[in-house]
Amino acid sequence: MISMRFAKGHGTENDFVILPDPEGALDLGADLVARLCDRRAGIGGDGVLRVVRTRALGEPLTGAAASSEAAEWFMDYRNADGSIAEMCGNGVRVFARYLLHAGLAEGRSIDVGTRAGLRSVTIEDNGDITIDMGRPEVFGDGGARLADGSEVRGLRVSVGNPHLACMVDGPVGGLDLTSAPALDPAAFPEGGNVEVVAPLGDGVLDMRVYERGSGETRSCGTGIVAAAVAATRAAGGAPDQGATWRVRVPGGECIVLLDARGARLRGPAVIVAEGQVRLG
Repeated sequence: MISMRFAKGHGTENDFVILPDPEGALDLGADLVARLCDRRAGIGGDGVLRVVRTRALGEPLTGAAASSEAAEWFMDYRNADGSIAEMCGNGVRVFARYLLHAGLAEGRSIDVGTRAGLRSVTIEDNGDITIDMGRPEVFGDGGARLADGSEVRGLRVSVGNPHLACMVDGPVGGLDLTSAPALDPAAFPEGGNVEVVAPLGDGVLDMRVYERGSGETRSCGTGIVAAAVAATRAAGGAPDQGATWRVRVPGGECIVLLDARGARLRGPAVIVAEGQVRLG
């Protein structure tokens, strides 16, 4: 019998099981993550956020992740299938909310370590949380085949993790995201997240997303940023010259601010439950 403390939170209904593990004592294998995220036999969630002190993470931080050594707290993020992911924009907001809720951090500014690097978080006056997402990288065009055999074309964007953000004509609701879109393995050797995005006018976008390792989710923070980058390019603009988008997803709405410094993602984050979980 496995017993552990947990909390549950969401950002625009992208929901997470939160595991407080400050000293890195928890053996978080893929099977345990999948069981926790099971919506019938576990707690249910799109992923797991392990709350661990960076010094206790138990793995070397190299490349982009090395900047996270400056943060006290590290977001060890796992997809619902147990696979490790580099970044999660909604997850960082929920992670920061939990740090404040649990008394592990205070103030209006918090640094969070991730495998994509250090992320600075600001608590807004209305309670929303803004994350400095860094500079998205654009790698050119790409395509994906959806579950019904139809194809979509989009922009390959890295927001610390890989995305194909596809601008489409007409509503996004009718597109088939019931299973993972097929991506070119040469362009996405580790898989990727696929967004379908439609402009609604006046700086507003409608978006759905299939997340690598989790399936279609109600929201994806890094995907929202990728969608904003693709929409800016489709409108003839350059992200580093400035743009602001309101992005609507099934779980709510976030704001993306693009400028020469990179991208900032703003939206809500809520802790909804705490307790003890026992898995036999």
